[in-house]
Amino acid sequence: MNVARATMRLDKWLWFARFFKTRSLATRMVEEGAIRVNANRVSKPATLVGAGDVLTFAQGRAVRVVRIAALPTRRGPPSEAQEAYTDLSEVKDTILETVSDKGQKRPDKRERRQAISLRHGALE
Repeated sequence: MNVARATMRLDKWLWFARFFKTRSLATRMVEEGAIRVNANRVSKPATLVGAGDVLTFAQGRAVRVVRIAALPTRRGPPSEAQEAYTDLSEVKDTILETVSDKGQKRPDKRERRQAISLRHGALE
């Protein structure tokens, strides 16, 4: 006896889980072949995914690998969206390493004002 598992459209799940700002952006990424489901490249937004499927896709400069844990019923707050997947990638660590390796950080207000005053002083 086959038990049907609960499934949802891939583009809808990506949007519900807050990986993409709009559903049309999620649809476009799937159509471009930028998403892999269980290591297979997919190009149809209507591809059905369910709990246990592993998704691989680029987000910013990092490659995200997530395992679907649940199918959300709505696009709720980020805390609710994070319960829908398990993050298998080390995104947070790699972002921190790249910032600390380069030694670059965003200048604070004081540093910005110093840079502006140096620039204006050089013009006079």
